[in-house]
Amino acid sequence: MARDAEYVAFVEANWERYLRLARLLSGDRHRGEELLQDCLVRLYVRWAGAAVKGDPHPYLRRILVNANISWWRGRRREYLVETPPDQTQPETTGDEYREDLRRALLQLPARQRAVVVLRYYEDLTERETAAAMGCTVGTVKSQNARALRRLRELLDAHEPPRKVFLR
Repeated sequence: MARDAEYVAFVEANWERYLRLARLLSGDRHRGEELLQDCLVRLYVRWAGAAVKGDPHPYLRRILVNANISWWRGRRREYLVETPPDQTQPETTGDEYREDLRRALLQLPARQRAVVVLRYYEDLTERETAAAMGCTVGTVKSQNARALRRLRELLDAHEPPRKVFLR
């Protein structure tokens, strides 16, 4: 029963953090909740091993990333957007920028999205991100560079043209 109490305490203390991570990784509120619940079941089954190793956080992050990538691979490769691309986008304000960033994240491939979310939302180092994803640090660096380049392209497309005044 001590095992169960430790697990419940861990989940209660970290639910919001990992729900946010799961939602960002999956790109969908409901899918994120399902993803987290599935991963918490997997964590519970291995709780004694994860707890014995010390810190269960990296283990849960890795389960989340791998489960999301596995789910994503099994789905179609097209991206659904709220507005068709032939419509113009309204000018964004500071508050709307977060929503634009979320939409841009959804357009990234799953591995690139995972790198961005782990590096910048979870504030992990390159080494910790590589461990969570089960890849090398070099892969994290290259995926991060590609993801940031693509995010800049997507977000620049939403900005209105800048006026340049010549003297």
